[in-house]
Amino acid sequence: MSILINKDTKVITQGITGKTGQFHTRMCRDYANGKNCFVAGVHPTKAGTDFEGIPIYASVKEAKEATGATVSVIYVPPAGAAAAIWEAVEADLDLVICITEGIPVRDMIVVRNKMKEKVAKGGKETLLLGPNCPGLITPDEIKIGIM
Repeated sequence: MSILINKDTKVITQGITGKTGQFHTRMCRDYANGKNCFVAGVHPTKAGTDFEGIPIYASVKEAKEATGATVSVIYVPPAGAAAAIWEAVEADLDLVICITEGIPVRDMIVVRNKMKEKVAKGGKETLLLGPNCPGLITPDEIKIGIM
């Protein structure tokens, strides 16, 4: 078992403009080194704005290029969560943590198959934690999720 996140991890919040995304991003920023770790949010129509000092970008790829983030946490509603996961995988992030519950099983099967195909073609492998998980924590360093 390895440590997946630490005090130097840079995190993108997908769904940062929603009530749940805002609340849990605040809670995570308040934990240990979180203020330095949450570096970007993503919302396609709210790019150029910010949430409490966190810049919002139109896409995960754009957020990654601007900040060097390697992890994404997803608080997107079930209907759009599979697309959000795939967007993060396409951006070649190391880790995607999906908090959303209730994602249609068929949508997740499609995403997992696309992830396998990407790796089979020589693409970067992304670790997916979730969906419907509470997140991840490294004590006294960082927490990502709803814990």
